[in-house]
Amino acid sequence: MDANIANIFYLKRAKPNSKGLVPIFQRITVNGQRIERSTGKYIEAELWSPQTAKLKGKTEQSRSINIHLHKLLTEVLDAEKDLILHRREVNYANMKMVLTGKQEKERTIVPIFQEHNDRIQALVPTGEFAQGTVERYKTTLNHFKSFLESKFKVADIAIDKIDYAFIMEFDFFLRTQRSCKNNTSIKYIKNFQKIFNICLNNEWITKDIFKKYKPKPTIVDRDYLTEPELLNVQSKKFATPRLILVRDIFIFSCYTGLAYIDVQNLSPANISIGIDGSKWIFTTREKTDGPSNIPLLPVVEELIEKYKNHPNAVNKNRVMPILSNQRMNGYLKEIADVCGINKELTFHVARHTFATTVTLSNGVPMESVSKMLGHRSLKSTQIYARVLDVKVSRDMLNLKDKLNMISTQQSDDILNKVI
Repeated sequence: MDANIANIFYLKRAKPNSKGLVPIFQRITVNGQRIERSTGKYIEAELWSPQTAKLKGKTEQSRSINIHLHKLLTEVLDAEKDLILHRREVNYANMKMVLTGKQEKERTIVPIFQEHNDRIQALVPTGEFAQGTVERYKTTLNHFKSFLESKFKVADIAIDKIDYAFIMEFDFFLRTQRSCKNNTSIKYIKNFQKIFNICLNNEWITKDIFKKYKPKPTIVDRDYLTEPELLNVQSKKFATPRLILVRDIFIFSCYTGLAYIDVQNLSPANISIGIDGSKWIFTTREKTDGPSNIPLLPVVEELIEKYKNHPNAVNKNRVMPILSNQRMNGYLKEIADVCGINKELTFHVARHTFATTVTLSNGVPMESVSKMLGHRSLKSTQIYARVLDVKVSRDMLNLKDKLNMISTQQSDDILNKVI
């Protein structure tokens, strides 16, 4: 965006000197912000022409002062050209620095980024941000620092030096030097964009370089368990108590759709009687802070009853005695091997399984699935849950039956008319 710069000269009639002469002031407006400075000239008020912003007449005094005013106007034009020449943002702060010689402290991106991260870290206890969100921004900042060191051999950079080419270089660095996949790279760039928007909103910069950044996320084919695979895991006999526990917690998520952190936080107080008179889970998702209300299926009620007196569940006031996410995923790999499942079995697969195999493929409307998953929009549900081929087959068979019934009825009607 080009800077909007205006210049006017005017009299400060309220500030006459001891001789009754009034000062001429210059006002430069840069994108709505004013820079005012004295021209150093005093005149009799009646000599001033507001229409031309000059002194009237052709006297030596008028000619001398008008030349001086023109010189000051030229300084404004030269200041703008100088900033453009040195590839600096033409904004209020930079124009003021050039014109007045008073250089404001140069703002650089790393301290702004760090302050943002410190602030959201402080808000974690209030529930406004999840620790996982903080960690993602910390990782983004670390990648950004590495990028600056690798590409420019510097530890920081002025915010007005960041342009679209800079963003694309950072994107390239993430994909090559950090081996990030497309969607991961986009997420890191989006995190950085939030920091850049802080600078925009504070008017430290005026040009939104992210207007040109239009990435295309890759549609990810997310793993889930098919109905035979789910029943296999559910009914498998395991020799060790730890695998039985991990399997049960995983199955709990398969039939509730709760993410790991939400199972970890689930307490008995989150279970109460719903609108239909049966037991429901009433909780708030850690990730989105949105409500997630889920009627309990029989298998879930059985698991809650099974572990209600487990020491770890009782001591921590939790419904399930869940292990760390890392240990859960490690043991789930063992379970996949034992069950002959050739998929990367992680805890999040359970959430996808709930969305696809347990609900959508059994005719639960997407709107209901979205509400139980705690999504803010159906678009999020469409990413997590897909309509399976078995569901398409079942729907088409129902359609065939309906068409056959219609055809049979029409034949009977024609036959009755003939008779």
